[in-house]
Amino acid sequence: MNIKKNLILNSSYQLLNIIVPLITSPYLSRVIGAEGIGIYSYYNSIAYYFILFIMLGLNNYGNRTIARVRDNKYHLSENFIEIYFMQFVTGIICISVYIFFVFFFVRDNIIVALLNIIYVLSGLFDINWFFSGLEKFKIIVIRNALIKLGSLIAILSFVKQRDDLEIYVFIIAFSTLISQISVWPFLKREVVWIRPQWRKIKRHIKPNLVLFIPVIAVSLYKIMDKIMIGLLSTKEEVGFYENSERIINIPQALINSLGTVMLPRITNLLAQGKQKKSKQYTRDSMQYAMIMSMGAAFGLIGISTNFATWFFGDEFDECAILIAFLAPTIIFNAWANVIRTQYLIPLNKDKSYIVSVSLGAIVNLIINYMLIGKLGAFGAVIGTIIAEFVVMFVQTLYVYKEIEVIKYIKDNILFLFSGCIMFGVTKLVSFMELNGLIKLVLQIATGAVVYLSVGMLLLALVDRDRAKYIFNSLVNRNEKNRRKN
Repeated sequence: MNIKKNLILNSSYQLLNIIVPLITSPYLSRVIGAEGIGIYSYYNSIAYYFILFIMLGLNNYGNRTIARVRDNKYHLSENFIEIYFMQFVTGIICISVYIFFVFFFVRDNIIVALLNIIYVLSGLFDINWFFSGLEKFKIIVIRNALIKLGSLIAILSFVKQRDDLEIYVFIIAFSTLISQISVWPFLKREVVWIRPQWRKIKRHIKPNLVLFIPVIAVSLYKIMDKIMIGLLSTKEEVGFYENSERIINIPQALINSLGTVMLPRITNLLAQGKQKKSKQYTRDSMQYAMIMSMGAAFGLIGISTNFATWFFGDEFDECAILIAFLAPTIIFNAWANVIRTQYLIPLNKDKSYIVSVSLGAIVNLIINYMLIGKLGAFGAVIGTIIAEFVVMFVQTLYVYKEIEVIKYIKDNILFLFSGCIMFGVTKLVSFMELNGLIKLVLQIATGAVVYLSVGMLLLALVDRDRAKYIFNSLVNRNEKNRRKN
């Protein structure tokens, strides 16, 4: 199983995740408007919580467990069946509770809430954690890519006016369900039937619940924001926040795909006692994550004013300041993601992970409660910034004696200066009297060239060998370079 191949597959899929929102977001912003997007986001966020309770901590626990036993088909089959049985039971319970919630508690936009039953049902069939643990990302990526393209075509074909909000909700919910179901035919190649035993199923409950704590904590400053904005402010403000977060999520998803690929590989290496190799992978991952995240963050800050109104339309001019302030969270999240997926989770340091994200969630809830009523979506943005920083800082405190944190900082501090220079350049370009699209393209192109050129030059002046190593890796020569080292 080739890391480079898996990373290319995941990165290609994440590029598709970038392209699709780049098409649908401006289209939907103009077709269903801020209120429509806000209604969708509000009820989708509620439904997502039910999916979280179906999955519990499986995206990390299931991935990690399968990665450890994948070399033995009997143990692989046994663990999958036991874990999925647990998922099936929680799924039936959560779907039943959601139906009860819709019929007895929802008063507005009930059709939207009802359609999201399909979305919740998708959680019952989600076994991506199994194929991630096997590092068989090709199955996941190709299937998701085809379905995502299908949903894009459906949105552009059938969502034509503001009254088509329900059609949009149905397309998203149904495509998600089909995406999860379509992977099941591949399962028969990997596992054999083994009758589950309750005493063995029980062994998965506690560690899975332990890893659910950070999942629910993270959701409090990723998903609960939108629910709180909807309750304490207006649906339009939810729409502004949703669109701004979508833009931030584009580079963040691409960067986090590295963690998706590396978690099972690091877990498997540590199980084999190859600590030195795992440390090298972690350092490289941190370098790439920081180069990408700093470039994305400073770039978005630089182009946000010109980008927001051109991309979403004049109704969404408020998104410019929201995007600019949310941009630093890309850096905080990327740093924490490497520590989490390549150290804390593979080494079963679940307590450190739980404490960090729980503190972030508490901070976020307090700030949201204090500020959303007064500042709307911007209050949630402030809460998210502080929460993401707290998570990153606490996780770093836990590991600074055990991994090379100072070396990671030295590797990447120069790209912080490079990002500041790029920001200045993009701002200068913004003052030019040009067409909005031409100006935006020029900002992005000049910013990217300046950022990478200055960053690599500064790194070469400080550590020539490291700069050469990173350059070779960026031009797809990393395997050859590792052999030399």
